[in-house]
Amino acid sequence: MSRLIVVSNRVNPPGGKGEESVGGLAMALAAALREYSGIWFGWSGRTTPMFTGQLAMRRIEGVTVATVDLEESDYQEYYNGYANKTLWPLFHYRVDLTAYDRTFDEGYQRVNRRFAETLRPLIEPDDLIWVHDYHLIPMARELRRLGVKNRIGFFLHIPWPAHQLMVTLPSHKALVEALFDYDLVGFQTPDYVTAFQEYVEAEAGGEILGEDRVKAFSRTVQTGAFPIGVDAQDFAEMVASERAARTYDRMAAHTVFRKLIIGVDRLDYSKGLEERFLGFERFLADNPELRRQVLMVQVAPVSRESVNSYQEIRARLDALSGRINGEHADLDWNPLRCVNRNYRRDELAGLYRAAKVGLVTPLRDGMNLVAKEYVAAQDPKDPGVLILSRFAGSANQLPAALIVNPNSPEEISEALKRALTMPLAERIERWRALFSNVQGEDVGAWRDAFVGALAGEDPVHEASALAS
Repeated sequence: MSRLIVVSNRVNPPGGKGEESVGGLAMALAAALREYSGIWFGWSGRTTPMFTGQLAMRRIEGVTVATVDLEESDYQEYYNGYANKTLWPLFHYRVDLTAYDRTFDEGYQRVNRRFAETLRPLIEPDDLIWVHDYHLIPMARELRRLGVKNRIGFFLHIPWPAHQLMVTLPSHKALVEALFDYDLVGFQTPDYVTAFQEYVEAEAGGEILGEDRVKAFSRTVQTGAFPIGVDAQDFAEMVASERAARTYDRMAAHTVFRKLIIGVDRLDYSKGLEERFLGFERFLADNPELRRQVLMVQVAPVSRESVNSYQEIRARLDALSGRINGEHADLDWNPLRCVNRNYRRDELAGLYRAAKVGLVTPLRDGMNLVAKEYVAAQDPKDPGVLILSRFAGSANQLPAALIVNPNSPEEISEALKRALTMPLAERIERWRALFSNVQGEDVGAWRDAFVGALAGEDPVHEASALAS
């Protein structure tokens, strides 16, 4: 079996079963590397006065990791700049928040080149290389320039925007051309594959060769939809852990006369938190008889605090939650709690189990693994109800959820009332359909599908591609 080299912006392997507060991507990549021997390479998260390219290698929970420090200018231009102020808002359809700065682009290209030069000595001839997410789109191009002929795949964890939005990016064609140095480019959903193909046809003069190949820039790349999953069995078992049980008992006792509504999202404008709060406010106004029967808890860990748009959203959410509680609270009860801190995965498992409603309403999301974790954590005999945005990638796989338009407070309000009053038989029927998908299309299926596709095709890169 070939070794697998995973490349991502951050290397954040789990430190212990259930103890992690890391995101879904980190958990998924760790699971992949435990199955296939190899290396996880990326940024350490630390900065240094001058870039040296010195690698730090260690083994954590069965995963070999190799990390490198970046200069402060790299961090500001590549990470805070091009990745988080340019590509992230653009790919999430927020052109109004997208910053176009040539120095950001220069830093982005520089860091990808440095990553490639640092990784090159670790690559063996038969290795499969799997590059992840929008931070590292040019990575294959830089490796090809260094003579790497291995099979290289790229997976985009966030949405691919419509081509009318993509063309607002300066040098958009050069960015897309870099994807054609990969052998396989994977997306979360068929819709994102289609959006990519439409760009190639409309802007690059390319052509679609069958269902899964695209030709442009004198090169051909294989494309496909590979919806990411969670380790459903592991998460379901985690609910029985001691810490999860304590969290469940604590929340169950606290809501003994009420039904818990839970939201768990990184603090980000793409998650639809303001719209969610407005939908909950509408529910309280529309259903005074149910008002004291519910408690909504929103877990929203702070991220990217140095980016102005994230500081602004936190301030708006604080003001909005204050208004909702001021309008609807009673002496012994506040309807809404927003908590800006991380929790361990086993604590979240207990929290999901205690919640009668999982409210997952992003405005735009590549997949959203919180929705799948919520399903995996439910009691089969008395499951909660998942309310899910139609703009989350997971909505394609989880149609048995209550699907809503997150921009409509009325739809969120109506879905909340339906979820909170849904008969047990219907809840069980819906949950079984949801769990069947979460269990069947888990992280292992995602990993095997992508790695199998990457390993199973003859190389498409000719000498002309290497010379580009």
